[in-house]
Amino acid sequence: MQGIDEVRVEQWLDKNVEGVEGPYQFTLIAGGRSNLTFLVADAHATQFVLRRPPLGHVLATAHDMAREHKIISAVGKSSVPVPRTLGLCMDETVNGAPFYVMSFVEGKVLSSAEDGELLSPTLRKRASEHLVDVLADLHAVDIDAVGLGDLAKRQGYVERQVKRWSTQWDNSKTRELPAIEEVSRLLAENIPEQQSVAIAHGDYRFGNCLTSLATGSITAVLDWELCTLGDPLADLGYIGVYWNDYGHPIMRANDPSGIEGFLNYDDLVQRYATRTGRDVSKIGYYKAFSSWRLAVISEGVYARYLHGAMGDDGFDPEPMKDSTTQLAESALESLKGALK
Repeated sequence: MQGIDEVRVEQWLDKNVEGVEGPYQFTLIAGGRSNLTFLVADAHATQFVLRRPPLGHVLATAHDMAREHKIISAVGKSSVPVPRTLGLCMDETVNGAPFYVMSFVEGKVLSSAEDGELLSPTLRKRASEHLVDVLADLHAVDIDAVGLGDLAKRQGYVERQVKRWSTQWDNSKTRELPAIEEVSRLLAENIPEQQSVAIAHGDYRFGNCLTSLATGSITAVLDWELCTLGDPLADLGYIGVYWNDYGHPIMRANDPSGIEGFLNYDDLVQRYATRTGRDVSKIGYYKAFSSWRLAVISEGVYARYLHGAMGDDGFDPEPMKDSTTQLAESALESLKGALK
């Protein structure tokens, strides 16, 4: 199994994870250029999940297993649904990289319209509402009470992010894209006042949640590698980058919204405002910021491919290259509309 040293990992699991016993079966359930996620079954068919960094070259600050483990453990003290952490291994001699294990949670990752059709229209509405409600609950967590007060600086989130991703663009760009440069400038010149500080997931959407097909409820929030402390409206704006309103052209195919039954994005925003009491009048700025940040991330992946970091795994770079351009242009359009 690529990414798993089965003998050493099995020995570590037997010694460090309570209630499981080898031999174990490992099945890759999420791979590619993000953290690798394996479903593990022990000798008694008990299932749990193992996460480790991707294979190959990664940014020095990315894919921090100890940080992700700390965040999930802390959020687990709140009402926000997350898997239960079971153990953390920082000894790289065990598996070539740090990893952690967590409980297995039932649910479906909704990452396409076809996935959305697995829910009845009534449950699609419920899923839309609960997605927002869970986000509101996350943003209401007392960061000091759960032990995340030292995770990052509390103020100036968007300003720091704009600087960070502008620098990242300069370091990874493979061509000149005027839209990126224009959005960078407009974002920096029009930063909204941060209303509050919260746990900002950084990649919050249906595609990073497990949803119950029986109830439409979110059963677990996943993929916390971009999480930090920051402006909660950034998460709400990020949902808008992926969201497709019913009856409108599908802009991003990796989200279940866009079919009948899911709320419109404006309805999501208003539900969040009602739940949190926050001013959402500048959500267009945050949506543009999120689209721009995704454009920079896409370019980084494309640049890694050009430098040979992807290996020969059949990766097609053209969609990623095109996505960077589309996201940049979408960000510029959204931002100009928000700044009128």
